Amino acid sequence: MMPKASKQNLKHVVIVGGGFGGLRAARRLAKAPVRITLIDRNNYHLFQPLLYQVATAGVSPTDVAYPLRSIFHRQKNLEYWMAEVTRVDLIHRRLETTNGSLEYDYLILAVGGETNYFGLESVAVNAFGLKGLEDAAPIRDHLLHLFEQAALVSDPATRQALLTFVVVGGGPTGVELAGAISELIRLVLTKDYPDQDFSHSRVLLLEATDRLLAALPVGLGQATQKALKKKGVEVRFGAAVESFDGQTVKLRGGETIPTRTLIWAAGVRSAALVDTLGLPQAAQRRVRVEPTLQLPGHPEVYVIGDAAYLEGEQKVPLPMVAPVAMQQGEHAADNLVRALNEQPQVTFHYHDPGTMATIGRNQAVAWIGPLQLNGFLAWVTWLVVHIFQLIGFRNRLLVLINWAWDYFFYDRAVRLISPTEPTFSPEKMKQSQGQNN
Repeated sequence: MMPKASKQNLKHVVIVGGGFGGLRAARRLAKAPVRITLIDRNNYHLFQPLLYQVATAGVSPTDVAYPLRSIFHRQKNLEYWMAEVTRVDLIHRRLETTNGSLEYDYLILAVGGETNYFGLESVAVNAFGLKGLEDAAPIRDHLLHLFEQAALVSDPATRQALLTFVVVGGGPTGVELAGAISELIRLVLTKDYPDQDFSHSRVLLLEATDRLLAALPVGLGQATQKALKKKGVEVRFGAAVESFDGQTVKLRGGETIPTRTLIWAAGVRSAALVDTLGLPQAAQRRVRVEPTLQLPGHPEVYVIGDAAYLEGEQKVPLPMVAPVAMQQGEHAADNLVRALNEQPQVTFHYHDPGTMATIGRNQAVAWIGPLQLNGFLAWVTWLVVHIFQLIGFRNRLLVLINWAWDYFFYDRAVRLISPTEPTFSPEKMKQSQGQNN
């Protein structure tokens, strides 16, 4: 370990965000002659691609999160702060946080994204988003509690509303959620309530455009639609939500859907901290960066992941997905080291590893280079990739055991309602939400 005095003489690198991008950047700088402060409002790294399984009782919250201090306990040049950044002072190179001010020589902003409700205030107040553990566990409790209520209700209209589940957004999250909810009902909860008739339960997937999984080839989107239909999911195209009051979804055009559940997976935007930079923003309020990932006019600041707007070789913005954040995290770290050595910066080029989404048991779609896969082979590929990417051997083992249990016994391992007063008013949860630093 370096003597304390010599460490203080090193350049100070602050990384805001312990997600995919921040994690890769911090690890990449492990042997660099710098001192690092990693700031995140949560004390864990979250594997967001499996949040929908937490929300549908497939895995436990602890299976998809891993303590940041445990991840970095052997990295001697890194210190972790559990805090939320409230302001970035680019002029004075200082951060304002809930734990006080912090100055930096170099800054890597990996603040991630948050749910975008597109100005629909009633939806923002009454619907569920799915960006963090604070979203996923309440959704699970909400779904399970509705079935407990439905078992005690005799009025057909009330019962139908309780058992109608609306997911908005035909991207990977929406597709995975809709498929998982349908399977939770058909394969698991029907066994938990043998005396109840849940045949009238509905799972609706609403998409405002005319196709699912727009980032994938048309054929894979069509295959996804067919697979969801077989699983009992009603897919509706051209269905734009206008409002939701907690009781009824109103669509543009006037149609209404009585329901107690609306899960919003239709949009994402950069974290709110990006708005405070006072710099030009593009689509989804992402801040424009140089091809080297530096902020224009502030070469000591790198912005990566969901917060960064950068166009790829096809002149379209890079997607807000984990592989982009991970590759940018490593590239920003490498460019930072080049800056320390007074070497020229290198342009970032994204190498697309492919896109995939699971639709449920034995069903997934994947687009990997020239390969377009759907069905069982794509599902196995999805399983392997996600197990491999999880942090920690324990988490990999537990998720694998839960998946095997679910597969062979048609069961969900975590059908527990939290032992607290149930709250199905998402606006109360919004108070604890913020950007995923």
